[in-house]
Amino acid sequence: MSGKREDYLTWDEYFMGVAALSGMRSKDPHTQVGACIVSSDNKILSMGYNGLPKGCSDDEFPWNREGSDPLNNKYFYTTHSELNAILNYRGGSLDGSKMYVTLFPCNECAKAIIQAGIKTVIYRSDKYAGTPSVTASKRMFDAAGVRYYQYTETGRELKFTL
Repeated sequence: MSGKREDYLTWDEYFMGVAALSGMRSKDPHTQVGACIVSSDNKILSMGYNGLPKGCSDDEFPWNREGSDPLNNKYFYTTHSELNAILNYRGGSLDGSKMYVTLFPCNECAKAIIQAGIKTVIYRSDKYAGTPSVTASKRMFDAAGVRYYQYTETGRELKFTL
């Protein structure tokens, strides 16, 4: 064989795969979201997934989405993957970096992304497009100059050879 392989992963495929793999760490029975922050020279800076804060037991806090008592729902307790990825970073500034995320960021995560200096968001799913939260996110991203685009699935089956 002469020459390099031609069927290697693109950077977008690679980093979205890392984000998806990170999401698989989530204990949430309903939604598993992963995020991967990447430098301008394609180095992974941080990863995150949706879950409870450190020290909060996955068995002692609720995972319900609905119910009359909001204290028995997951929403007051879980941290989204995007915020976890930002908080997990220990290297200094995230200015100019990119974030790969499996679900378009909510308005709260959009604020953190903007404040952290992340300049591009690549997302897999826009499941909640048109909701007030996502509409607000896109409005803030547009105002702050954060570029965002949807990752295009290649349909490629991942093969591992040793």
